[in-house]
Amino acid sequence: MSTSPALRAIENVRQLSPSSVEGMIRILVELVSNFDTKPGSGLNGADLPPEEILVDTEVDGFRYLLVRMPRPVRGRIQLSPREREIVRMVAKGHPNKVIADVLNISCWTVCTHLRRIFAKLGVGSRAAMVAQLLEIGTLAPDHGGGGSEVKQATKAVRNHALSL
Repeated sequence: MSTSPALRAIENVRQLSPSSVEGMIRILVELVSNFDTKPGSGLNGADLPPEEILVDTEVDGFRYLLVRMPRPVRGRIQLSPREREIVRMVAKGHPNKVIADVLNISCWTVCTHLRRIFAKLGVGSRAAMVAQLLEIGTLAPDHGGGGSEVKQATKAVRNHALSL
């Protein structure tokens, strides 16, 4: 009875029994990847699927699943045109009220766009958003200084706030 390379690797890992789970996983991945290296084989070959289950087994009543997935590429962030416009204005330092006024949308809509952008980027602040987009090249470094309509909107919002 032939066993799969993954199951043979599990047996080898059990014999080595390193103290940390991460260490066991590293050893398991190394052992599995050494078994089959033919091109297009699905384990180490050129025709790898986006996801590949290396191990799916049950041990002591628990299911163990080892899946190989490609690393997420940070440069492939898809922002809508409206999200890009909001990012550009945030990078220029404009508050949500000004962005909402210029784009003729509500402040709540600006907040919703920002939450979605944060989720796509995996960040939690406006500064982190701008820093990450500058790092991956989605946002041009020359984002300083606003256009005339933005300056007018900023002035209008400030005047309105002072009159309250």
